[in-house]
Amino acid sequence: MPGQRADARRNYALLLAVAEKAIAEQGADASLEQIARTAGVGSGTVRRHFPTRHALLAAVFRRQTETLAVRANDLAAAPDSRAALVEWLQAVLAFGVTTRGLAVALSRDRSAAPGEVHDHCATARLTEAGGPLVDRAAADGTLASGVTIADLLALVTGIALSMEHEPDGALRLLNLTLAGVCPEPFRRSA
Repeated sequence: MPGQRADARRNYALLLAVAEKAIAEQGADASLEQIARTAGVGSGTVRRHFPTRHALLAAVFRRQTETLAVRANDLAAAPDSRAALVEWLQAVLAFGVTTRGLAVALSRDRSAAPGEVHDHCATARLTEAGGPLVDRAAADGTLASGVTIADLLALVTGIALSMEHEPDGALRLLNLTLAGVCPEPFRRSA
């Protein structure tokens, strides 16, 4: 945004703030027209900054997604690869359950047309961040053979969608799932 005029930067920041609030209250299907009205701009201004709903959702969730990416990086050197992966997946789930609309956005990321998904979308960033944790757990034998980061993110997303208003129930479902995906017999002795 450095090349934008000051008023365009202000409009972007205002639209993003209004969109964050609207999505938190109404979910991923919040009205773009209402976001524009609340921000005091025309719908054309919204479309210039965010050409698709996906682009708007990606911008809204970018900061939180980056926090999860940093957490994955921090956990990459943890001594127990299984515990690190589980801790990160629990953090992704907590974020998905408590951030209204994120689970819907993540599920849309997977089903979007090829040209619609951008490098900054939540799923792509989480896949990139969590991949090393999955690879390490697989190499250590603490993750069932063939399980991918895409599989695990799909599981977390599905749990978050089904348990959006029940964070404790969501964590229980994740732990039950992981007991099946990462059972103790897969552990190798050190």
